[in-house]
Amino acid sequence: MKKSAGLLMFRRAPGGELQFLLAHPGGPFWRNKDDGAWTLPKGEYEEPEDPLAAARREFAEEIGFEAQPPFAPLGEAVQKSGKRILAWAVAGDCDPLRLRSNAFEMEWPPRSGRQQSFPEVDRIGWFDLDTARRKIIPAQAVLLDRLNAAVDAGTV
Repeated sequence: MKKSAGLLMFRRAPGGELQFLLAHPGGPFWRNKDDGAWTLPKGEYEEPEDPLAAARREFAEEIGFEAQPPFAPLGEAVQKSGKRILAWAVAGDCDPLRLRSNAFEMEWPPRSGRQQSFPEVDRIGWFDLDTARRKIIPAQAVLLDRLNAAVDAGTV
């Protein structure tokens, strides 16, 4: 079973509204997908790697920003594929125009024999709770709700 770890960054907008940083996956499969396609920056890890260390590494690799402690655990979300995602909340800010993502290669177009390079993340954005719930992969929406509740309770 695949396991991923990720960070869900949040901030307060100038008007005080809570916003969440989401990433849009790169590559041809995701190119024309929007609602239900965004994700928290995350990546796979294998034991014995520490999941929080993996989440921090993946955040930096996928969007080009270093997240700073403290990190608050948000628990786990399980996607339809069975992939398990461990997540942590982190307060912070970053400019989506300064996105720097690592790349992956794949054969494209299929059966062409040509390898092409694509960014792991092609864009990031800040979204309010309602918009983030619409944009995020449905199984990950529970992480938004947990973070929102923690902020409301003053535990984050």
